[in-house]
Amino acid sequence: MVSRVLVTTGEPAGIGPELLVRLAQRQWPCALAAIGDADLLQQTAARLQVPLQLQRTDSKVEWPVHQPGHLLCIPVPLTTAVVPGQLAVANAPFVVAQLQQAADAALAGDIDAIVTNPVHKGIINDSGLPFTGHTEFFAACAGVAAARRVTGAVAGADAEPVPVLMLLATEGLRVALATTHLPLRAVADAITAARLRHVLQLLARELRQRFALSAPRIAVLGLNPHAGEGGHLGDEEIRVIEPVIRELQAQGLNLIGPLSADTAFNADKLPQFDAYLAMYHDQGLPVLKARGFHRSVNITLGLPFIRTSVDHGTALDLAGRGVADAGSLCYATEVALDLIAKRTTP
Repeated sequence: MVSRVLVTTGEPAGIGPELLVRLAQRQWPCALAAIGDADLLQQTAARLQVPLQLQRTDSKVEWPVHQPGHLLCIPVPLTTAVVPGQLAVANAPFVVAQLQQAADAALAGDIDAIVTNPVHKGIINDSGLPFTGHTEFFAACAGVAAARRVTGAVAGADAEPVPVLMLLATEGLRVALATTHLPLRAVADAITAARLRHVLQLLARELRQRFALSAPRIAVLGLNPHAGEGGHLGDEEIRVIEPVIRELQAQGLNLIGPLSADTAFNADKLPQFDAYLAMYHDQGLPVLKARGFHRSVNITLGLPFIRTSVDHGTALDLAGRGVADAGSLCYATEVALDLIAKRTTP
């Protein structure tokens, strides 16, 4: 049975539509569909002067294997016309509707993976729609679905989100984040034993189940410079991180740390680990993006479906110019297909 991958358009004024059109020019060994405004994609292809034959569809019908220059499209109409590079509050519901319909299709088992283009969190929030990010949005959708299954009733929007974890990956390096989009002053308070224990157990489980690693080796970074330097530069390592590592090592997890982040990513250390756990967003991701920008991918672990994403933002300054690099979207699609294959392999 052919795999079915659904790709979101993302923020319509950003580079997402261009990346989608570029993606459609390649050969893919799967059924590939976009979700978004069909006219926007057709206009984008015309501006880029590349062929694109669009076929409207929905997630309940059979999809053919993708052919270059063709693209299936689950239509979600824009609210207002798009000017590349210029955000419009009126189109925020369009962006959220894409994500909701994609999540619904994945949770229903109609598709095998979601690949997301970037969205602009600020403009969505400016519209009055609360939005923290893709990761949190899909976690909430999965939580509602889980509550419905358990109760047999319609779950409200206050259903508990499923626990998820952000993992960024490029060739030879995977970095998971113990905390994601938090102000730096809030990070230390967020690194609790309960959070760290959950995150490490989830990371180890997902590395085994999704990446077919039987005994994943995980490097755990310290929070403070030099991993606290024995308590002289902060005591979170001594109070929280080290005890959790020892506890989980006793349960059989292959954990090393806490390591000083300034040397943990040295070239001689990278082959020793299957993944790193960084304590906060900018501790781990600059290293990964310097190593593989446009060739890295964001993977949400813990969801009941596969979701990958590009490693960059909406790039409003590039939108409409025809110069955006589709490398990260292509890589995100490749990784989604690899995860599908590992999931379906006995």
